[in-house]
Amino acid sequence: MPNIKPVSDLRNYTDVLKEVDASSRVYLTRNGHGAYGILTMDEIDELDRLKAGYTLFSKLQKAEERVAKEGWIDAEVLERELGV
Repeated sequence: MPNIKPVSDLRNYTDVLKEVDASSRVYLTRNGHGAYGILTMDEIDELDRLKAGYTLFSKLQKAEERVAKEGWIDAEVLERELGV
């Protein structure tokens, strides 16, 4: 069950932060609308890892699509272009 509080409750932020853990996030509202979410550092680290994985997967998928359209280049051509 989400823990929803008005942002004004942050005046007593230690009480609010005591309620934050991975199984019980705290969501803050402003003028009755969802505005913020409080996450633990572990949750933020996990989100960063997921974002990095998604970015890598997306770039690999684009590369595979480009290879399907344009084909591969020979190693010799690559070495010439890189000046190796």
